[in-house]
Amino acid sequence: MPKIDFEQLKQRSLKIRAVYHELERAHHGSEWTVEEDALAFLTDAGLVGRHTMSQQGRWPKENTKEELQHKLGESIWWLTVLASRMDLDIEDATEKFLAKTEKLLGQ
Repeated sequence: MPKIDFEQLKQRSLKIRAVYHELERAHHGSEWTVEEDALAFLTDAGLVGRHTMSQQGRWPKENTKEELQHKLGESIWWLTVLASRMDLDIEDATEKFLAKTEKLLGQ
């Protein structure tokens, strides 16, 4: 499977989010707010935790690898969308985090 770069990640994520906004308008009369997007991300992040527990044998559910993989990807998608909606660049935010943490750890 081909790898994506940050620019592709941003473009594809925002295109998908635009389609969801259309569905929200059709079903609810308005788009979700940034806060609602953040809550949806937190819900999916919680599911990453639950699926991780299952994958590690600490929760009584089997065969969760596919669900875990989906929720990990969806969480990255949500973070990309949230960054864009808050006028932040996910690539810049990630680079700043990595550089700051590497410096802190002496790497």
